[in-house]
Amino acid sequence: MRRGFTLITAIIFMVLVASIAALSLSFSSFSTKQTTDLYLREQAELLVQSGTEFALLAISGHDINATSNCINSIISQYPTTAAPLFDINITINYMGSGLPAGCNILSNAVVTSDSNITVIIDTIVEDHNISTEPIRLHRRTIQKP
Repeated sequence: MRRGFTLITAIIFMVLVASIAALSLSFSSFSTKQTTDLYLREQAELLVQSGTEFALLAISGHDINATSNCINSIISQYPTTAAPLFDINITINYMGSGLPAGCNILSNAVVTSDSNITVIIDTIVEDHNISTEPIRLHRRTIQKP
């Protein structure tokens, strides 16, 4: 009778240890996946900020009045290799007075000279299904270049 209880106790102990080991392995893989997703999301947030700043730089280097056209959108990928991780889409809308016809004009009736040629920049960053949760970040900024 004593040996039977010892055997049952040993089996229960082994099942308990195996369950704890399986649970810790599951948590370990979950933690790795979560860390990877967090890294990719942080990278996408940096790309949203960089895309907005790049659009401002492109607008500043482009004379709207001299060329009679505007930069309406910028489409890019990161990294610029055969297998990009993120798509970056930037749309630029203009507000002002006397803007050329080729612009994405939101309002052409701004009367103050300080607010002339104000832009609203929409930056969208999307991943290429590289994480377990889809990443899509949008940032809208109003700027005076």
